Amino acid sequence: MSDTTAEAVEAFSRHLRAERGRSEHTSRAYLGDVRSLLGFLESECGVTDLADITLRDLRAWLAKLAASGAARATIARRSAAARTFLGWAARTGRIPTDPSVRLVAPKRQRHLPGVLKQGEASALLDVAAVAADDEDPMHLRDRAALELLYASGIRVGELTALDVDDIDLAAGVVRVMGKGSKERTVPFGAPAREALTAWLSRGRPQVVTGDSGPAIFLGRRGRRVDPRQVRTAVHRLLEHVPDAPDLGPHGLRHSAATHLLEGGADLRLVQEMLGHASLATTQIYTHVSVDRLKQSYRQAHPRA
Repeated sequence: MSDTTAEAVEAFSRHLRAERGRSEHTSRAYLGDVRSLLGFLESECGVTDLADITLRDLRAWLAKLAASGAARATIARRSAAARTFLGWAARTGRIPTDPSVRLVAPKRQRHLPGVLKQGEASALLDVAAVAADDEDPMHLRDRAALELLYASGIRVGELTALDVDDIDLAAGVVRVMGKGSKERTVPFGAPAREALTAWLSRGRPQVVTGDSGPAIFLGRRGRRVDPRQVRTAVHRLLEHVPDAPDLGPHGLRHSAATHLLEGGADLRLVQEMLGHASLATTQIYTHVSVDRLKQSYRQAHPRA
């Protein structure tokens, strides 16, 4: 690599870790993929300067990965890392244009909808946070929406119906109008508060119009966002989480409830948080197994 390219990689590393607070795992993965790309460009294409990278070079890199037997998920992840790095390089003036704008990786094989593992959920939210680094209002919105969906377990329809007054950032709670017009209050944590604050202070003001009304989440034209847009964002960002099941916003609700139970939350509290009328629904929805119920029974019942 040229000195300029090496400096850019180091600056990108600082950007991920110090300036944006990305996790060590995410930073290491992105930097490894970027170095893989740069090594290929130097050895196979004779390219040592970022400004000389072309879309054809990037496609040749992905083709080489595919020919070597790399999994679709691996190719998708490396493609995402390349787009993030080159997009950042263009925004910071290190290259005149971003050659990865039209780079399309092979689609990952789709799996049956399921529940994210805790590590996969964290990786998804890391991807959303990295995407929001460019301060695009839609990326800030998507990050806030995903953080709130996972933090609170609310339905996507409940999310898109939220108004500004429904969020209490100081208290860390959201007021939700659920099925049957039943209102409930659901807590959320610090990461969701941070993402919501960024959206409300730096994203929403860029797109709000006189016709936006009180809606929290807006589209680029200032209208209230619809569930389809949120669903598209979840699918798009999940493409960059290796081996994660392909699911939509309802999968984040499912995952949130499952992880709460795995962490020891009371089943009835999870029922209240999700807004289920029946405890049986909560048991099925959160994959509470018969074996687990039997274990809890043996531990808790005096005549077990």
